[in-house]
Amino acid sequence: MAGHSKWANIKHKKARQDKKRAKRFAKLSKKITSAARRGGGDPEFNAELRVFVDKAKDANMPKDNIERAIKKGTGELDGVSYIDFNYEGYGPGGVAIYVTGSTDNRNRSVSEIRHMFESHGGKLGEDGCVNWMFNDRGIISIDEDEVADADELMMLAVEQGALDFEQDDGVVTMTTEVPDFIALREATVDSGVDAFITDEITKIADSHVSPDVSTTRTNIDLIESLEDHDDVENVYHNLELSDEAAEAMEQEG
Repeated sequence: MAGHSKWANIKHKKARQDKKRAKRFAKLSKKITSAARRGGGDPEFNAELRVFVDKAKDANMPKDNIERAIKKGTGELDGVSYIDFNYEGYGPGGVAIYVTGSTDNRNRSVSEIRHMFESHGGKLGEDGCVNWMFNDRGIISIDEDEVADADELMMLAVEQGALDFEQDDGVVTMTTEVPDFIALREATVDSGVDAFITDEITKIADSHVSPDVSTTRTNIDLIESLEDHDDVENVYHNLELSDEAAEAMEQEG
């Protein structure tokens, strides 16, 4: 999991620099709509939806926007009909990449996503070519400065059934099974932590690859391009930054 922590540090530092409010709201709206379509419109019984509603509130997204996004997902509002998609492929150096999202035009989305892969030296693959490498997990990562007592937090994580607890590079990362995610998140907040680097249900690879710095940089460019696509909601991968690559990325800012 060390590679995930390094990736999270760099990813979120860059995100804070260049994310814009309007695009953030649009992405959150689609995530809320998709989560409501998959698991229903009540956050109390839909953990995925609850996470995205909380994120929307933290981003000061208007309540009406949140409710409208939920109603679109449950079919209570007329509007554009979105279809969920999953695309799988490889970046340069054999990095596995799994893309999820929703679209009103599947042909357009797959064409644009295929072009992104190919323009970065990767290739879009067949269904199932990389999905088997990933497991659904809950991830909570926190800046160590936000943690009053790491030992107490570790005990709390164990009590809540966490699969892993790691301190690395100034970040505390807890990993859970999906059904245990909300309970651990709420217990963490109750312990006094009110700011997260990451708090999400995601996919974690069974194994990782660490290509050279140049290939790593190209994969990061590909991943960030995919993340910026309007139809894409999540980009999962098994890229692990080597110490050399992490240092190079930090120097680039």
